[in-house]
Amino acid sequence: MALPTPNLDDRRFQDLVDEAKRMVQQRCPEWTDHNVSDPGVTLIETFAFMVDQLLYRLNRVPDLHYLKFLDLIGVQPFPPTAAVGDVTFWLSAAQENPIRVPVGTQVSSVRTEIEDSVVFTVTKKLDIVPSSLVRLALAAPGNTPVDRTDELADSGSIPVFSPVPQVGDTVMFGLSNAVPSCAVLIRVEAQAEGVGVDPRDPPWIWEAWNGQGWTVCEIDWDTTGGFNKPGDIVLHVPSTHTPSVVGRARAGWLRCRVLEAEEGQRFYSKPPKLFSASVSTIGGTAAAAHADIIVNEVLGESNGTSGQRFTFGRQPLVAPEGPMTAEVSGPEGWQEWVQVTSFAESKATDRHFTLDPVGGELMFGPAIRQPDGGMVHYGAVPPKSSVIRVPEYRTGGGRDGNVARGMLQVQREPIPFVSSVINRRPAIGGVDAESVEDAAIRGPLLLRTKDRAVTAEDYEALAIEAAPDAARIRCVPVEEAGTAVRVLVVPAVGDTTDLRFADLKPSNELLTRIGAHLSGRRCVGARVAVEPPFYQGVTVVAQLTATTRASADALRARAIRTLDTYFNPITGGADGRGWPFGRPVQAGEVFAVLQRLRGVELVEGVQLFAADPVTGDRGDPQQRIDLAANGLVFSYRHQIRVR
Repeated sequence: MALPTPNLDDRRFQDLVDEAKRMVQQRCPEWTDHNVSDPGVTLIETFAFMVDQLLYRLNRVPDLHYLKFLDLIGVQPFPPTAAVGDVTFWLSAAQENPIRVPVGTQVSSVRTEIEDSVVFTVTKKLDIVPSSLVRLALAAPGNTPVDRTDELADSGSIPVFSPVPQVGDTVMFGLSNAVPSCAVLIRVEAQAEGVGVDPRDPPWIWEAWNGQGWTVCEIDWDTTGGFNKPGDIVLHVPSTHTPSVVGRARAGWLRCRVLEAEEGQRFYSKPPKLFSASVSTIGGTAAAAHADIIVNEVLGESNGTSGQRFTFGRQPLVAPEGPMTAEVSGPEGWQEWVQVTSFAESKATDRHFTLDPVGGELMFGPAIRQPDGGMVHYGAVPPKSSVIRVPEYRTGGGRDGNVARGMLQVQREPIPFVSSVINRRPAIGGVDAESVEDAAIRGPLLLRTKDRAVTAEDYEALAIEAAPDAARIRCVPVEEAGTAVRVLVVPAVGDTTDLRFADLKPSNELLTRIGAHLSGRRCVGARVAVEPPFYQGVTVVAQLTATTRASADALRARAIRTLDTYFNPITGGADGRGWPFGRPVQAGEVFAVLQRLRGVELVEGVQLFAADPVTGDRGDPQQRIDLAANGLVFSYRHQIRVR
């Protein structure tokens, strides 16, 4: 989409004529004939025509020149990105046959009177595979697993771990089928003999075999108290689960392994006793995105000329994960054409096209006339009357898709035997399309970098190009030896008003994508580190005096909410664009923030404490907290007293 141009004066011919006639009525009331036949009206229309021409020229300067120059060098707004997340489909009961959740299945949030529903689409098919328990094995640390299936059936009970439980004791469950991306229910009959352990926090970990090693499973709930009572354990098995042979038995293996007790955690002194166990598949988790998937859309027919443009039926397009493909019909069937960033390197036989995702246009290569009269084609031309279609593209996206956990609960397309659906984690990564103002600022950086990173601003511009779905990116100087460039990444989060510290950790996929993009554009010999910032927890302890009619509880909640907003690394700070990197925190500005609150008569005292968001440790009170160049603040457990 070409950058839109400003309209400095939106008056047109008829507006000018009407405005002149109103002035005539005010200043010359004796002039009553305003029909087009009157010579005076003819004179007014003549001047209005001339002024309209002047306004037309005025609207072409000066911002128009600037934006047009940016358009000439190929600056286009970044398209929106779609928030992504996982949605879990729960079965009404365990089934004997696989249940398939196809690609394109839609789930949404609940529609309210003030908010529309947010729709997500499953992007990868999910097979909820039935399973049952076929083998049970035990293994002591350093020993091979021993099959105890028959012993459990004959004797009616077995100890789960060693007579004296040790770190590394393992109980292994062999499933009839591998259950990748499925939710598995393990139902056990056990007796409370696992003395010593806290049933609410047993020192164990559940893992699934992936063909080369063990991958951690997520525990949804556990009512067995660490195998100490009858109950259920629900595990979410990773997508890499695969069958394998353990102890001469081929099965889809899951295992529970005893870990070393952490500080404050209690360990087993005696092993629990297991009487029976069963396994069934009760659900599955699929990847979903806040976008509609359009398949095999026909864009139109070629007229056989160069530089053709075709418009998509839905705009804007979501930023694709890789180059998009298009198909052109021909005598031998559909031919694949590949997206390129520009036609500079395209030859006349190359099946290339460019894409404008924001404007929703697909463009084929132009033909340039040479001084000798010949024509040079940059990219091949689709034959006349051939049909152009796109196998698949996605549309939608935006920050509205960053929904909180538990918001996606509606099945827009019912699936047999699926009773409910929910997202167990927030959806992240949704970003609106780049604004015209931001694109205009990025233009000079694009000219200066020329796809090469030299200065800190160059690294930031190229990192944003690689990851427009990141909330903030900053390149800072490095004091340690061995690293030349440090690029800090703050990921986009679903709910910035209820920010958790774990949400601020960027994914490995995001860091790898930025690092790979910068690796091919850095200076020779430069070393680049792509990492999250250092988050300094800040705790404010303040005392407020409320006005006569103010509620103390409401004022306290409002003050904490305001401080959380102000010390937000993504939307905080004085301008609401995130706390500046490396900017210190001072008690004086906290006074000003609290004093502006409705219901505050007086701010009597403010103290700042540097806190560790992970451990909760808090330092001594101070009036100023300094941050390193790679530092950002994190609002942590403020204490407000109101009288």
